Order: sequence, then structure tokens, then C-alpha cells
Amino acid sequence: MDQLNIKVEIADRFFRLKINKDDEEFVRKAAELINVKVKAYSKNYAFKDKQDLLSMVALENTTEMLNKGNIDSKQEQIIKDKLLNLNNILEKAL
Repeated sequence: MDQLNIKVEIADRFFRLKINKDDEEFVRKAAELINVKVKAYSKNYAFKDKQDLLSMVALENTTEMLNKGNIDSKQEQIIKDKLLNLNNILEKAL
């Protein structure tokens, strides 16, 4: 598959990603939806930093996916690993 280097903004930070060309639309849409949810949480709740908001968005998204039954145990572990990795990156950046 063709690989593509893109840059997306999430919670006022830019991330460079190497993705499959076919996934570009989904990745950009996902980043956009995350930003919309971060903005909504920031308007409705007190928070210390963006990590708090991103954690709530991650929790909301994962809960929705689990409720819909779209995650099997293997996918669940992959998501957990990615969330832990994202949390580590955010902690280092802050």
C-alpha cells in the first residue's frame, strides 16, 4: 500500500504521522472529531491541562465503541496500548 506522511493537529499540538494513503480521510476526520470533543469538554468542565480533556475524550470514545460491541479482545488490547502510549507522550510533553 502507498504510505503518506501527514500532519494533524490534536488539542493544539501537531503530530506527524505515516499512514496508508487509503486511511488519510479517516485519520483527518478522527482528529477533527477529537478536537470538537476537546472543545466541548473545555467549555463544560474545569480542567488543569489538555491532557485532562484528551483523557475524557479517549474514555468517551472507547466507552461508545465498547457499548456498540465493535471491539473484540484483541482490538481492545491494541486500543489500550495506544492509549497508554499517547498518555506517555503527553506526560513527557507536559
